[in-house]
Amino acid sequence: MTNAHLYVLDTMADWEVGHLIAELNTGRFFAEPGTALPVRTVGATRAPIRTMGGLTIVPDLAIDELAPQESALLILPGSEIWDAQEHAPAAAKAAEFLAAGVPVAAICGATVALAAAGLLDTRIHTSNDPNALAALAPNYLGAHLYRNEPAVVDGDLITASGVAPLEFARAVLSRLGVLSQPALDAWYGLFSTHEPHHFHALMAAVPQPA
Repeated sequence: MTNAHLYVLDTMADWEVGHLIAELNTGRFFAEPGTALPVRTVGATRAPIRTMGGLTIVPDLAIDELAPQESALLILPGSEIWDAQEHAPAAAKAAEFLAAGVPVAAICGATVALAAAGLLDTRIHTSNDPNALAALAPNYLGAHLYRNEPAVVDGDLITASGVAPLEFARAVLSRLGVLSQPALDAWYGLFSTHEPHHFHALMAAVPQPA
């Protein structure tokens, strides 16, 4: 079964990917009953990392062990240390994924790493703030493609602000096409408004196993 891959690093912002990885890993609302995209973790090495929330994660594999053809998605979360040289291979791996036509989803600080690697120079994108993005990635040439939106999809690249984890998840799930549109709309409505009628719509939109 194909996996989704989450890059993990010290000070990872746990909440930015929480909605997304829960839905991918369980497949509980997927359009095809009984399917999922199990999430495997990837690190700069296989050494344990500690998230901003204090969780210790031992990566399933190192970044140099990951091949695009073995993945359905590469997720790059926010962190305070994306500028560390040891994480440059993750941005290089993102370039490999995009060249191979495999989606890459980056949120918050991860978008700075992609900007520094030149991956946002020719793609529509967003981040936390356009001025901060330019300041933190001096070689960035994509300001004309920046969009002041919570999350943006341009082909196989999904980017988002760090304050938009729900919109990030919706954009990635939409790009992957794993939920029906009615289910995705109801899912987003439920988590964004907390109104119970969206829960009933979601249950009605999810196909039941035969």
